[in-house]
Amino acid sequence: MRLLPALLPLLCLAAPLQAETLSAEIGSRGLAATETRLAALPAPTDAERFALGGVRFLGSVETALQLRYSAGMTDQTGMLPFLRLPLPYNFAPKPFQPAMIADLFRSIDAKLGLAREPLAGIPDVSDFKLEINFADLWFDINANKSRDQGEDAMAVLGPMLLGWQWASRDPATPAPVVTFDAADAAWLSAYTHLLQGVSDVVLAYDPTEPIDRILQTRAAMQRLGVVSPSFFTGAGSDGLDELDVIAIAIAALQQTPDATRMTSAQIHFLSMIADNRRFWATVAQETDNAAEWLPNDKQQSALGVTLPPGTGAVWLSVLDDAEGLLKGTKLAPYWRQQGAAGVNIAKIFTDPRPADLAGWIQGWAAVPYLEKGTLVSDQNWSAFEQMMGGEAVMLSFYLN
Repeated sequence: MRLLPALLPLLCLAAPLQAETLSAEIGSRGLAATETRLAALPAPTDAERFALGGVRFLGSVETALQLRYSAGMTDQTGMLPFLRLPLPYNFAPKPFQPAMIADLFRSIDAKLGLAREPLAGIPDVSDFKLEINFADLWFDINANKSRDQGEDAMAVLGPMLLGWQWASRDPATPAPVVTFDAADAAWLSAYTHLLQGVSDVVLAYDPTEPIDRILQTRAAMQRLGVVSPSFFTGAGSDGLDELDVIAIAIAALQQTPDATRMTSAQIHFLSMIADNRRFWATVAQETDNAAEWLPNDKQQSALGVTLPPGTGAVWLSVLDDAEGLLKGTKLAPYWRQQGAAGVNIAKIFTDPRPADLAGWIQGWAAVPYLEKGTLVSDQNWSAFEQMMGGEAVMLSFYLN
């Protein structure tokens, strides 16, 4: 009985967590605090393993948004994942440093690796269910540990998830409530590999020096007078515009890449395809129809996205072509080469070189990768485009 007074405070702390769903916990405490609790569990269930992987995955997005917001990178001129997501405007940003982009992708790469760890312990036959209300999800973009306007996950991710449908939807539409299961663990694992592969490519062609060079060039021109508005959008900017971003990308690709990073990227992309196949094999066995994230032919998506029957089979054919390109068993067509010859994409990863734009247009940069073999056909991608009715690119990000 003497222990009871000492235990009462602990029981009071534990009671809300027992009554509170994980979705509500994220809504009230945020991603970081929820991750800390889940990571400390001595014997997590499969649902808790998935939840830990999920909050770590979303935590990588949150990290990227915080870094962008702190440096005032709130525009959407970026051509890479994480750099195109909408953000609230920061009226007092820290000075932008050229190394920030590389630092951002290093942080993302590390967090995505951690996100995949708990997912590996979930068997495909697991029967766990985890309900998440997207209204509960938010990103602490300004890092003040409170939920502010513009930080709702749907406001940030909605345009990417729903494409043109986001702008045309009724603003009063409730946020989706999704029931995640074992198949979705394979989908999420695939997505971590995809984004780590992209991060590896960015870091292989580290853009820090090109960013510094182009920032100095723009500053020099601004000292001479007003810099003309972007001819893409006509918008003026004190920072980088679309032309500057394109110049950074071209200059970065002209550098000698990190071969280790490129090999790692190839492995991640192939692992993404393997996990994606595992997802479609697992989801095909499901007989329920419970607020699905990505449904089979007999289910409906909780997001309200309608997928035509046979989507999985056609998408797997697209992935077969992608795997062939990544392994070098299929070649990519080259615009100046006719007949049974093309680019061995696999060699771009195993024997990476500076990607000279003029050289790829004329051919001298392409020659080391040109060889005879079986060209990949556009038949599978064309079938996917036809099936999706003009939304193929947007839905390819959803299908992963």
